[in-house]
Amino acid sequence: MSTEPETTEEAEPGAPGAGTEDGAPETGTAAEAATDGESGDESIAAEATEGTETTEATEAAAPAELSEAQAELAAQRELRERIAQRKAEKQGPVEAGAKLSGTAADLLAAVRAVESGAKPPASAFREPEPAPRRTAPEPVRRPDPVAATPVTPSAVAPQTLDAVRAVLTEAGAPDALAPQVVAALGEGADGELREDPWQLLRVSTVRPEQADGFARALLGAECGPDDERRGRALTVWLLEQAALAGHTALDAPALTAALAQRSVPDPDAAVQSALAEGEALVFQDALETTVAAAPAREAEDETEEPEEQPVRVLIGLERYALAEESLADGLARVVNALPKEDATGWDRAAESATRSAAELIRAVAGHGLVLHTGGEESRAEPAALVAAAGALGLRAYAATHTADGQRRFAELVAAAQQSTGTADETGATGEEHGDAVTTVAGLLSGAEGPGRDADGAFALDLLVVLDAPQLDVETAALLVESLPDGARLVLSGDPGVLWSAGPGRVFADLLASKVFPQVASRTPDPGPIGELVSGIGIGELNQVEAPGKEVVIVPVRDAGEAVHRTVQLVADSVPRAFGIPAEQTQVITPGHGGAAGTRALNAALKERLNPGPGRFGGFDPGDRIAYSPVPGRTVPGQVVKADTEGLHLECAGAPVVVAKERVEQSVRHGWALTAHQAVGLRLPAAVVVLPGDAAQALTRPWIYTAFGRAERHLSVVQGVEQALPRAVAEVPQKPRTTRLPVLLKAQVPAAG
Repeated sequence: MSTEPETTEEAEPGAPGAGTEDGAPETGTAAEAATDGESGDESIAAEATEGTETTEATEAAAPAELSEAQAELAAQRELRERIAQRKAEKQGPVEAGAKLSGTAADLLAAVRAVESGAKPPASAFREPEPAPRRTAPEPVRRPDPVAATPVTPSAVAPQTLDAVRAVLTEAGAPDALAPQVVAALGEGADGELREDPWQLLRVSTVRPEQADGFARALLGAECGPDDERRGRALTVWLLEQAALAGHTALDAPALTAALAQRSVPDPDAAVQSALAEGEALVFQDALETTVAAAPAREAEDETEEPEEQPVRVLIGLERYALAEESLADGLARVVNALPKEDATGWDRAAESATRSAAELIRAVAGHGLVLHTGGEESRAEPAALVAAAGALGLRAYAATHTADGQRRFAELVAAAQQSTGTADETGATGEEHGDAVTTVAGLLSGAEGPGRDADGAFALDLLVVLDAPQLDVETAALLVESLPDGARLVLSGDPGVLWSAGPGRVFADLLASKVFPQVASRTPDPGPIGELVSGIGIGELNQVEAPGKEVVIVPVRDAGEAVHRTVQLVADSVPRAFGIPAEQTQVITPGHGGAAGTRALNAALKERLNPGPGRFGGFDPGDRIAYSPVPGRTVPGQVVKADTEGLHLECAGAPVVVAKERVEQSVRHGWALTAHQAVGLRLPAAVVVLPGDAAQALTRPWIYTAFGRAERHLSVVQGVEQALPRAVAEVPQKPRTTRLPVLLKAQVPAAG
């Protein structure tokens, strides 16, 4: 690794007194928040989980204008309803321990009270049992996507909005919140707000202190910190904040501690109230213990009653509980449903494949689910699998998380077909089945891929999901739920990159469970960048030889100088030295705010690369943008024009029109992104900006992800000094609380 500064042009001193950049979010757009895995919040993440990242949208934006995004939302809604139906059909109470105390005992008492009929609903506390195969919905046909029917301001009766505005105005709240309130609470939102003012917390942009002020204005003397409605609403809000930080549930002690910090006088009572009203669910998961008892002691205690296994009490929201349970059920079904006799001819395909791909093909031949790990170069192995399966007459498809990944993987599949002489034989890539490589969003919506059969399942035999670490628990559940019986599933990805923007750590949980076959690629990423990133993955920041300046370190003194040198690199140095134009260079920085965050860098890059008045929401034709069609997804693109219809974009070669009222929420400039927003991208050059005040935001996965976005050249604008190697060596991925490992242990071993 070259440690000398960029020599093509001298840097000018930066402005003194640069602002700080600690990764905490500022009030911004949903496009910024949707995939900002580096930002924090005055949330459960800071209060009870040691600064866990906020990784999802924090603003309830109106649904996207894209038909694909609408179709995705509708498909997710349909499948989520199906999951909820399956959950309702399950019977059997939660097994309770008899030796709990403190908070756990109180929660257990609440559960038993509900089960006995003291308070509804009893169904909220049922433990899942195997359910029959899902009922068949109306199939989704290609190429017509499902039409979404979301709640938008235009779809709501004007009198409903007026009534909500009147309540907001009466309590001194901005009436601009009315559309979001109606979207969150539905018809009759004004009455709900008057009955329970803390329901305002259902709007994701509202903070607890703002909801408290709203409640005081409406209730007057009746308002107090001990109000049961307040405690219940704060419990749900904290669980939602935990979900934004990636958790699917919270330990009961962590939740009660966070409630106490929010001035809830009786946190245990608040939690029990939320449980009794069905606002949250309680789970008791057995903890694994290792006991090494001496033989003499064992003999001495033969007549003594064995101790009860300790349990972990977790509190979670129903939607994530259903998703995790459905995912575990679905994975067990995938493993069980694999045909015992298979005359497909996998052995013949493995013999004609390269050694690395042959191992994956053989694993897939004998198992319903296979986990494949490796870096960028290892993608050639699942590509060979898709090509081989297609040549065997199977309906083989692959799904990536971004259009860029879709394009790159399609090229690999085509190369694999050419090398084996099967380009014209595989039906999976012909007109009959459409393109074999889709995006996850397009596959779920029905806009891409094979469509669905009469049972509502994907019409395929093999599904390979790339970038598997980016699967959140709800998306993973929807994919697995949609697989037909007998289909094979391969999850492939680099375990070193950042986890999903949404709740859960699906790929990491599956790898850690060690109950599914795993194929680790031995294909290394080439060149100095590949060597550097591989070392980071094992906790070492190595000096690599870069004779062609593939890796360059640019030291800076402060944030102002970091911005200046970044603009210099993108606009001048990299194009001149490597022939890489500015539009093929991606700037990556830890957060949105601060003197060297994405906002400051994008403003400086726009001024240099595409200056203009920004007449339409700050945008001009030619601006590079990041568009968020739905929370958690970022699509790069470019501004084409603006007119009365809205802002016209080109994203992945497709035209997109964003209505004027949606621009601020879902579109931002995209020369600079966070690592979470860039995780699915690979560009010829990347400039990673690390100002001195970003040291606390750095983790090994963040650095691994950011550095790995570059194909030919990587510049690191470095002001964190020794914090960089320290983060690589000592700061792992921040933990997330999930229930999937426990659910897998209970179900998958029984499935074989």
